[in-house]
Amino acid sequence: MAAPTTADRAAAERAADVQARARRFAEEVLMPLEEEAEARGGRLPEETIAEVKRAAIEAGLNGGLHAREHGGQGWTRLEWVLAEEQYGRTTNAIHWHIPQAYNVWAHASQEHIDRYLRPALRGELKDAYAVTERDAGSDPSAITATAERTDGGFRVRGEKWFVTSGDVADVYVVMANVIDGPDRLPTLFVVDRKLPGIEIVENPPFTHSYPDGHPTIRFDVEVSENDVIGGVGRGDELQREWFVEERLGIAARCCGAMWRLLDATVSWATEREQGGSRIYDFQGVSFPLADSAADAAAGRLLTLQAAELADAGVDPKLVHNKASIAKLFTSEAAWRCADRCVQAFGGRGYRRSNVAERFLRELRVDRIWEGTSEIQRLIIARGLEKRGVEALLH
Repeated sequence: MAAPTTADRAAAERAADVQARARRFAEEVLMPLEEEAEARGGRLPEETIAEVKRAAIEAGLNGGLHAREHGGQGWTRLEWVLAEEQYGRTTNAIHWHIPQAYNVWAHASQEHIDRYLRPALRGELKDAYAVTERDAGSDPSAITATAERTDGGFRVRGEKWFVTSGDVADVYVVMANVIDGPDRLPTLFVVDRKLPGIEIVENPPFTHSYPDGHPTIRFDVEVSENDVIGGVGRGDELQREWFVEERLGIAARCCGAMWRLLDATVSWATEREQGGSRIYDFQGVSFPLADSAADAAAGRLLTLQAAELADAGVDPKLVHNKASIAKLFTSEAAWRCADRCVQAFGGRGYRRSNVAERFLRELRVDRIWEGTSEIQRLIIARGLEKRGVEALLH
């Protein structure tokens, strides 16, 4: 193994700095707000949200993966994963208030970058990604939303489900099929919230107490030719990039969740006594925690490896497989960990003031969104066939 170079040491120092700043922010800004957020159904007061945004910007955590020239931090994937891991140690998704924006804006026009991306990274507006439909979830090829050409651009029509932050967004990125004769060309469109023809059909409550909703939104809007992101027909390609990033982020946050869960539960179990002994000395308590520690360590390595491969510029299809492996393993493991920790806390573990109880509700969706565990298994199985066992395992 070659000795670390000056560049290697500098990269390690930058990553450690990002990690340290994200950890301070998680522990000093986010964690103290968790119980208030839970009590308020996830919706913190506007002045509190403004303070979270200000603290995030001051700490240099806004727009982590976006280019510096666009108002972001220009982080590597590894640096970003280390920050996401820290946010994963917190509950109630208060980190959603950190000024961020979806990665597809990097493919948008300069006009859109100036109008939407820069303000989003300053915390002045919020975007939402509208892809899923009633009959198009795990199978995006089933999308029925259409974009028909008009004299001025396109008429976008369709109903989108589970549009995270769609209730508060100022702008939407909408996936629709451009009608081109017999062809249906998947394309991403910028749709400003102020346009007529946008209707929130339903905004149902969900299991977790998060800052924003996941409403169903109906679109029947006119957009211009310039409101296409990345070119007509590139929707699937850009969406794959988005999925890979989202799955890596979920994996990193699940690692952080297991870290926090084990911290809290080991501390409790080593102090709590029953029958004259610490409950930690009962193997029925300590062995499940040991299993989760092994899961957490393995999941972290999977996630860091996928991030490093992405930074190294290896085959994007292999990175896609690696991200699916990390997402599958960590989301399933974190859910098991939360269940074990609730059990170790006993009756106290069933109270919403208990971090394990909140994680039990919140982590369940990580096995579903951005591709269910079953879809991840399908992607991995195809990778084994197309790229080989060695490539996926090493």
